[in-house]
Amino acid sequence: MRLAVITVSDRCSKGEMTDTAGPAVVDLLRQTWPGAATDTALLPDDENAIAALLEQFAASGAVLVLTVGGTGFGPRDRTPEATRRVLDREAPGLAEAMRASGAQKNPYAWLSRAVAGLRGGTLIVNLPGSQRGATESLAAILPLLRHAVEVAGGSQSHP
Repeated sequence: MRLAVITVSDRCSKGEMTDTAGPAVVDLLRQTWPGAATDTALLPDDENAIAALLEQFAASGAVLVLTVGGTGFGPRDRTPEATRRVLDREAPGLAEAMRASGAQKNPYAWLSRAVAGLRGGTLIVNLPGSQRGATESLAAILPLLRHAVEVAGGSQSHP
């Protein structure tokens, strides 16, 4: 099983800031799927580059691709737009669940523009860029992801 985590951040990609959110997300994935191979990448906030890498990971057989960052209101936050460009079908419930869960602790969670959906058998989910936002959002949907990944990959088994 292949997973991927893409951190999207101008500052991290330039070495001006250390990415803590991406590695924290990888740690959560490894706890859930200890045997999975997890690819990682760090990109600037460039919509075309994000879309191209999402397509590449989906084409190479990743079953789950998580993006970290670029989901806010900043002028260069374009991760949801890049994601929508590559999705075949959206899965709005996942993004709604993350926002609803996050808003219980931080009302600004409602401002997330994160999206989720499928490209073929690959599930793609946008997470916020902060370590806390990313890990809390992922934790909110982790119980759903195992089943979602199984069904997206063609298995009809239930948890």
